[in-house]
Amino acid sequence: MPSDSTASAAGARAELAALARDGRDWGAPRQRLSAAFSPRAAAVLILFGVLDDVQSAHAAQDAAVSRDLDVLLLERATTLRAHPGQVAFPGGRLDPADAGPIAAALREAEEETGLDPAGVEVLGALPPVPLEFSGHLVTPVLGWWRHPSPVRVVDDAESAAVFRAPVADLLDPRSRGVTVIEREGQTWRGPAFEVQGHLVWGFTAMVIDALFDRLGWTEPWDLGAQTRRIPLPI
Repeated sequence: MPSDSTASAAGARAELAALARDGRDWGAPRQRLSAAFSPRAAAVLILFGVLDDVQSAHAAQDAAVSRDLDVLLLERATTLRAHPGQVAFPGGRLDPADAGPIAAALREAEEETGLDPAGVEVLGALPPVPLEFSGHLVTPVLGWWRHPSPVRVVDDAESAAVFRAPVADLLDPRSRGVTVIEREGQTWRGPAFEVQGHLVWGFTAMVIDALFDRLGWTEPWDLGAQTRRIPLPI
């Protein structure tokens, strides 16, 4: 008989695959776009799998989330002009030679983390998310790590860290909070996650938050005005 972890992993993969097949609104962060918005195509790989070693100490409420379910993330180098030091999914702009967003996401993930694309089962692509502030239309590609391969920082000029974050840690209400940016009389409030010494915020946090909500994995954490406010490292 399959172990509890194996059964949970199968359940998580099935739920992710169903979401990828759905093709409808998945709760992605929305923004009002100007008429002048002319996006450049980009893609990110949201790669889930089963951890090789360290498991989460948090027992998630949803049965599909085992202690060893994880998602691949990286921390961008602090020397980059765009989003320095931020945690992100592997990904980037589509190159002319790419067959589409899925091919671009896999290529970028290999270039940034050294993973073997042959070990990735592509579950499908979600409807793209427009990001006017960076001028991109980003297609999230959902993947399952069928045959995990080692990951690492391939280029120090691009990434400061590559790591597999336990999903249960991200779901833990104690790891969650909000970031607040106040600028020119306007206030932006967004979800944030603290995991393995990293702060996940901005676009990546909004996507993770929306995915967890859509999958039904989210655990109660938002206390409104009493929600923990996490300072930004900027």
